[in-house]
Amino acid sequence: MSMDTVIEPTATVKAWLKPIDGEGLAAFAAKGRANPASRGTNKVHTVMQGMYRSLSYVGEHTPVVVDEPLHLFGENTAPAPGEIVLSGLGGCLAVGITAVATWKQVKLSKLEIFMEGDIGNPAAWGAGGAIKEAAEMGFQAIRVKVVIEGDASREVLDEIVQHANFYSPVANSMRNPIPFEIALA
Repeated sequence: MSMDTVIEPTATVKAWLKPIDGEGLAAFAAKGRANPASRGTNKVHTVMQGMYRSLSYVGEHTPVVVDEPLHLFGENTAPAPGEIVLSGLGGCLAVGITAVATWKQVKLSKLEIFMEGDIGNPAAWGAGGAIKEAAEMGFQAIRVKVVIEGDASREVLDEIVQHANFYSPVANSMRNPIPFEIALA
């Protein structure tokens, strides 16, 4: 290359995540404001295959497979139930962050959510293990880290994440006691 060669600057191309329907979101929000007590119902049908492996059927989707790791006497063929719970939390937070970003007219180029949950099972599912109170079982701590990039400042992106967390149906289901009943069919 000679000293007279001019090097043209290269343009950086930013790829945005596929956007959701902003008008549809606004209509859905208006419907919620008009009827704040409205609720939907999620339905899942779980069938045990054997050992600890089960299939959960959700609508017309491929079944969600759940298993336990080898050290908990499963076959480790699929995520454990607690990992599925964290997956649901991550999915709900991702939906909420995307919705809030759309509402605030922020385009996102990256969204990743990393979760860890501290859970123990000294009660051995109630099969002769330690005697525990309900509050001592299940997740005892959950840590969530969000990697997010878009056409807004870090402060605005943090506001979006915090707002989505506050309104997350799954996060709030985990944070707040909910009525729960179980009975034979």
